[in-house]
Amino acid sequence: MFAIVGAAGNVGYSTSIALRKAGVPVRAILRDAAKAAALKELGCEIALADLQDAEALAKAIAGADAVQIIVPVALKVRDPAEELRQSIDSIARALAQASPKRVLAISDYGAHVTDDIGMPTIFHGLEERLGQLNVPRTVLRSAEHMHNWARVIPVAMASGNLPTFHNVVDMVFPTIAAADLGLIAADLLLRPGEKDLDVVHAEGPRRYSANDVATALTELSGRTIHARVVPRSQWKVTFERNMPGSLAELLIKANEAHNRGGLIDVEPNAGEIRYGTTELIDALQPFLR
Repeated sequence: MFAIVGAAGNVGYSTSIALRKAGVPVRAILRDAAKAAALKELGCEIALADLQDAEALAKAIAGADAVQIIVPVALKVRDPAEELRQSIDSIARALAQASPKRVLAISDYGAHVTDDIGMPTIFHGLEERLGQLNVPRTVLRSAEHMHNWARVIPVAMASGNLPTFHNVVDMVFPTIAAADLGLIAADLLLRPGEKDLDVVHAEGPRRYSANDVATALTELSGRTIHARVVPRSQWKVTFERNMPGSLAELLIKANEAHNRGGLIDVEPNAGEIRYGTTELIDALQPFLR
């Protein structure tokens, strides 16, 4: 039995589809029963549990041979950063109680860095917390998701300028389609675990710059789009226009680390790198329909 926490999300749903196609049983663990229909059609068993409820989550995981976990960002809570930390603690307590044979944790590029670099540091904490458990685990560190650009596509379409926090618009960075990440996770779950800790990095078929994003949007829309750097002095007000302050702080620090270069990247000499197949332009196309 493969238990997928957050199976209705982009990554979890992709993993669930791949596992069902492989003919293995899947238990889809969801917070919202309203999102269960598509997973039921795949033949998944459904279990309901909130990430903040360790007891319910342990019951949902119980009996599973392998568990995939992901810690989503909750935009609608007062303090998303604290919510992430509480979710990590709850997940760890649930895993300790349920004692699955294997755990695959979706982490983040840069999670190996010990300095505070924002969002990757949250996942550094996740990896450390899981390291306290007596369970073989695969840490699948994900590059930034391509669909994150969807947030600013309406601005780009309206103004002709794509706002970016990358202060060198032709600097390439790792990114991946969420569906590809789910497929890679499924493949890792299906192969026999060989180590107590296996670290894998996942990114797309090639790296892209903000200019590449603008070029893709130009091709998709027929309108000329230029990448425009958001001045550092405007970052705080720009982020906090759309999210609580604690999440804005995590993203500001992460973008500063991106711009320094070499931090939010593959950890040197740490495991394998898997590559997705979805090109950026194909990942962005649905958001222009």
